[in-house]
Amino acid sequence: MTNLTGDTDVFSSATDTGSLKASVMFLAYRQDELPGVYSEAHRQAILAVLGDLAEEGWTLALRRVFDLSADNNPVGLDTGFTHEHDIAGVFEAPNLEAAIEGTVRLERAGWARLFRTEWLMGVKEFAPVMGDGAITDHGWAFLALWEWNDQWCEATPVERTEYDFECDIAFKGDLAHKVNIAGRHRMDWSHQWHHLGAWEIGHPDIADSAIRGHEDVADFKFTTSRHIVGRLTPLAELIAPRY
Repeated sequence: MTNLTGDTDVFSSATDTGSLKASVMFLAYRQDELPGVYSEAHRQAILAVLGDLAEEGWTLALRRVFDLSADNNPVGLDTGFTHEHDIAGVFEAPNLEAAIEGTVRLERAGWARLFRTEWLMGVKEFAPVMGDGAITDHGWAFLALWEWNDQWCEATPVERTEYDFECDIAFKGDLAHKVNIAGRHRMDWSHQWHHLGAWEIGHPDIADSAIRGHEDVADFKFTTSRHIVGRLTPLAELIAPRY
């Protein structure tokens, strides 16, 4: 699978020499309205599977992408206060085969009882980038899905390259906001969305300010995007039963 766009001043290709790491994004909607549908036993079974996935090389916490010494306890985004879905998140699996198999194990353990889930999977295309002075954990995350539009499809290779470096201006502005960018994930092998970006941020206002910088350089002239903001929360809390 070749890159849709090349390296820039900000982004460089992921350096893994083995199989490509896979991204596993989820948007989950709670459906445990009735007592007995989902219980503490299901929660414990899900946590056990997540523990096994961690042992198998999965990255389950966004902070771990930037700091391999960080805790790998699973973390998600609490998104119900602004979005239709209740939680969201991004894991990294060793490869696509492991990603698919791992999500099936989660569903069977009880995840499917708790959530109606939109799973999106891809491969890691660009390496992570640390923001200016952003050496500590952040409390919030911003996820962006985007697809290239007709204008991008009609653009010449030169126009696409110029566009990438124009967008670099905005991404440098993101880094100045102490945003940490977890590389870039390519999703178009199985989804309408071509790419996924995941950021650590200190506060939702930072995402708003950063996106205004992207608008200033006409980032969205070639794309259609979907943006998600949520508070980073231990997944063990987010999957607690209601009854």
